Amino acid sequence: MRTYDLIGIGLGPFNLGLACLAEPLEDLDALFLEARDQFGWHPGMLLPEATLQVPFLADLVTMADPTSPYSFLAYLKQTGRLYPFYIRESFYPLRAEYDQYCRWASERLTSVRFGQGVQTVEHDGQAYVVGTATGERYRTRRLVLGTGTQPCVPEPCIGLDGPVLHSADYLRRKQDLQRTGSITVVGSGQSAAEIYADLLTDIEDHDYALRWVTRSPRFFPMEYTKLTLELTSPEYSRHFRSLPADRRRSLLREQRSLYKGISASTVDAIFDTLYAKQVAGGVPTTLLTGMEVTAAGWDGSRYTLDLHHLESHEDACLTTESLVLATGYAPTVPTFLDPVRDRIRWDEHGRFLASDTYDVSLAGGEVFVQNAEEHTHGFVAPDLGMGAYRSSVILASILGREVYPIEHRIAFQEFGVPERLRVTEPVR
Repeated sequence: MRTYDLIGIGLGPFNLGLACLAEPLEDLDALFLEARDQFGWHPGMLLPEATLQVPFLADLVTMADPTSPYSFLAYLKQTGRLYPFYIRESFYPLRAEYDQYCRWASERLTSVRFGQGVQTVEHDGQAYVVGTATGERYRTRRLVLGTGTQPCVPEPCIGLDGPVLHSADYLRRKQDLQRTGSITVVGSGQSAAEIYADLLTDIEDHDYALRWVTRSPRFFPMEYTKLTLELTSPEYSRHFRSLPADRRRSLLREQRSLYKGISASTVDAIFDTLYAKQVAGGVPTTLLTGMEVTAAGWDGSRYTLDLHHLESHEDACLTTESLVLATGYAPTVPTFLDPVRDRIRWDEHGRFLASDTYDVSLAGGEVFVQNAEEHTHGFVAPDLGMGAYRSSVILASILGREVYPIEHRIAFQEFGVPERLRVTEPVR
């Protein structure tokens, strides 16, 4: 059986970027397995005018290799859209456009195999053996896990009956929602805002009541100032890793507005739409902040949501015919890793314990993760702009050399106490 140098499991943007950067390397035999028949990136949220929240430079490869034939600009050139994108004068690609770009890149790679859902991973004493649902078996010295995150459902809504849906499924079921008399969106981030805005636009045409319920104390915008953006840097990630686990945990809660907020343009567009509709006579819509869903039930025709206001500590209740949970995603550990769990480092909560090179194997250099290390590396883990950097680090660790130059310091500010200012003796 052929033994690969690495097999990537899952083909989201991060492992796809790694595949693009690995493709030209003659001394690396890599294979990437994906369960789906083609690339797809959050298809339920590819709203026509929705954009990425990062500039086009945060594509699959550019931050590691600006000359790569798999860059977003190369895609635009080959598809005849480079000049229209230039004239558009926006750094932010459409989300649907980014999805098309990733599909374009995936179709040009020799190392990608679609329709190969991984079911088992074992170790034969010398290498990992990966088994797929179609019966194929592949052998590899190393694994790179890029299986992504799964839709997160609030505890009161777990197992809820009826046509409740997660934002991941929004576009496919949008028409079903609009045929009901009332729709409630639960969530506080960009997806919740985009779904509310999309449903608000069509509200008169379908005659439904529309509500948006968020646990957040306000509809907070994502912080996007330049010195704040320096936190998406290698040195901040190193600083974050150096902190005790409880401090990392509290920091992630404090930093939610840095990566889980709403773009300011979306917040403003919602207000402007509400204002215009008010001038025209108003529409039946309600926005509720600081409201936590404490219980939920379905009686066969509508949902009842019990709510608790987190500031006034008052209780409330609302009924709705349709319910959309825009409540984000969470990492999960794939069950196919069960036979090799004893070869992987775990923290006290059963999560991957990643090193500075994103390695989670006990032996070292065997298993790497992509976007499963937020608790160790900080909120940069899901950031598209840091994907190429992480791939560069993983490749350097595997090959023992920097194929793509790795930045070690990019920020003007310093995180933690600089060595030159460190006090080694108590100050009197």
